[in-house]
Amino acid sequence: MLKTNFEEIVDLTAVGGQNPKTLNDILRLAASEDIASSNKDKEKVLFVGIDLQNDFMENGELPVPNSFKDIENTTKFLYHNIEKITTIAVSLDTHSPQQIFHPSWWVDNEGKHPEPYTIISEEDIVNGKWMAVEKQEESLEYVRQLEKQGRMKLCIWTFHCIEGTFGAALEGQFSNIIHFHSVARKSPIHKIVKGKDPLSEMYGIIKPEYNKNNFVNSEFLEMLKGYDKILVAGEAKSHCVLESLRQILEHYQDDLAMTSKIFVLEDCMSSIPGFEENAEIALKEFKQLYNINIVRSNELNL
Repeated sequence: MLKTNFEEIVDLTAVGGQNPKTLNDILRLAASEDIASSNKDKEKVLFVGIDLQNDFMENGELPVPNSFKDIENTTKFLYHNIEKITTIAVSLDTHSPQQIFHPSWWVDNEGKHPEPYTIISEEDIVNGKWMAVEKQEESLEYVRQLEKQGRMKLCIWTFHCIEGTFGAALEGQFSNIIHFHSVARKSPIHKIVKGKDPLSEMYGIIKPEYNKNNFVNSEFLEMLKGYDKILVAGEAKSHCVLESLRQILEHYQDDLAMTSKIFVLEDCMSSIPGFEENAEIALKEFKQLYNINIVRSNELNL
């Protein structure tokens, strides 16, 4: 039983905005708790929070509708299960303005940059509809490989999660609860920075969409083996959550005992408009193929 009330940690009226609570105050409360250290847990539970950052909030640069409610559901779930969650891992989408999925990378024959949500195909580049400001050949190769491998086509996004900005930071109230957990349970947060390669999108937390060096976050894949349950939440359901799941499931496709440990918290994530149906279809396929569990956070008993 926690001595600290939920409202002392999380201010739901401040979701997506400046954090009225200081981290030092939060961590003093956490240090005063007298609950078991995470290393004493008999059942090991990992919570994975994907890209729960300010720019993906409803008032952010790349807003996901319903993300405020997702934060409310996520923070309440974490608070009520603090003594059962062993470890928290979070990913941090981290970009610069000069990346292949941002408008400044491309121009048309009039020198105009593409509008956000423009889809750029191999044919568009070959025909001169869009040209890279620099690295034309590498850019064409990237788009060609996406289509060859059946990945999502290149989408131009609004500038978002620029390294060092408020938009790239963890959403404040989510940050409060996970750092509270870290100190109260003596459990370091596993933070995964992703998306810094200028020549690739990186929706998933395991690997970029295409990368000549075939980078794979093997350390995190190996880490997953140490847990009895793996809980997944985050933004956006249709992109970074979905691709993170896909990458993990494809890696462990021959190990249903492993994939069946995964619990997707469906009320703690939302899709980018226009991509909702694809996300639902993919999740149903994951459930059929890999025996993952799709649950509501208030119905999951840990």
